Amino acid sequence: MKIFSFLKPAPPEKEITDENEVKQSYKYWRWRTFYGMYVGYVFYYFSRKSFTFAMPSLMNDLGFDKGDLGILASILSLSYGASKFLSGVLSDRANPRFFMSIGLICTGFLNILFGLSSSILFFAIFWGLNGYFQGYGWPPCARLLTHWYSQKERGTWWGFWNTSHSVGGALIPLVAALCAQFWGWRFAMYVPGVLCIIAGLFLLNRLRDTPQSLGLPPIEKFKNDYPEKKEEEESGLSANQILFKHVLKNKFIWILALSYFFVYVIRIAINDWSALYLVESKGYSLLMAGGCVFWFEIGGIFGSLVAGWASDKIFGGKRGPINVLFSLGVIFALSAFWFSPAGLPILDSLLMFVIGFLIFGPQMLIGMVAAELAGKKAAGSATGFVGFVAYIGAATAGYPLGMICEGFGWQGFFFTIGLCGVLSVCLLLPLWKVGGTRSAAMGTSVKSKIDDDDTDLLGPAPTN
Repeated sequence: MKIFSFLKPAPPEKEITDENEVKQSYKYWRWRTFYGMYVGYVFYYFSRKSFTFAMPSLMNDLGFDKGDLGILASILSLSYGASKFLSGVLSDRANPRFFMSIGLICTGFLNILFGLSSSILFFAIFWGLNGYFQGYGWPPCARLLTHWYSQKERGTWWGFWNTSHSVGGALIPLVAALCAQFWGWRFAMYVPGVLCIIAGLFLLNRLRDTPQSLGLPPIEKFKNDYPEKKEEEESGLSANQILFKHVLKNKFIWILALSYFFVYVIRIAINDWSALYLVESKGYSLLMAGGCVFWFEIGGIFGSLVAGWASDKIFGGKRGPINVLFSLGVIFALSAFWFSPAGLPILDSLLMFVIGFLIFGPQMLIGMVAAELAGKKAAGSATGFVGFVAYIGAATAGYPLGMICEGFGWQGFFFTIGLCGVLSVCLLLPLWKVGGTRSAAMGTSVKSKIDDDDTDLLGPAPTN
């Protein structure tokens, strides 16, 4: 339909030939694209996590119990996981500027509608729809990161972008909890909703599609940095070709998806259950346990940055070694957390930082490897598919893991997530040498020429 024609990928413009203009334009648009999608994804977290911090006030106001609200949390996880896959397929055939913006605006309105409701039925409808539009955030970012940043630098940029998860997760408790404290739970939904609508309009203004849509050469040509496997032409591919040929028939994508499942079991298990473990097993107060868990997210920020940088600078654009080493380290960190003596909150905080540092490395890089192996034309579909499987793992870390803990105690809990760590390492080992740049594969270095006022991330001027 013509009314939706604006959602189609932007057509390529005639390529600019002036080298200086190309360099300056790339520098401007890369930073603008990066901070645009970074801010956008921070606010996606606002409209995803607002309900969590409105719950206590909502329960007191409307008389719902934990079971009622637990249903809403499950609905969000299921709809969000399914949407990551479906929206991933759609995003590869769409303009990320509009796709990501519309999703954020819709989640904002749905938060407001949730705040206007008082029925569990309408709560379920609006929160399920919110989960669906939440899926519009991740795939466009994967598409933009693969089009605007080359193989040997993408890990560093993707690592910085991945910290938006933790920034959003750290800010929303302050916003929503303060609103709920002073004005009630409804304003804990209204305020994040309004902020997301404003942020969606900001995205609409900031983002653009591919470099070619602005008359710039492809990033591989500009950076003289070509992946080891040559890309096919992106134009003219149908959704079925993208999904089946480049995603579902790619054995490496399936291996990544399965490893992502186990990584997410560990990540969500530690995030959701560690505070209760510290209270029940080590006698900590809720405040002290929460203080320890706080360091899990802080470790995640540093882990994302280091993992991305190391995969670029140490391993020449190969993500496999970092995925294996970090996943292996998680097993030992979990063991140390389990066997550490009670009454040492500083040690437990340190271990939570280490676990977050190590688990957020593969949590970030596995999605990136999927995008790189599928290629730019299928980046959204590939990351959407592995993300869908990851959220099945996230759901497994809820009720099923809770039943294991109920039946076998915390020993069963740590044995299960430790086994998940072992399985993730076994799955990731065959991908140790997969990926990288052509120059890294040949054992040569790619020369770059950067002006004094440019950073190492901006890339050289193009050569004709």
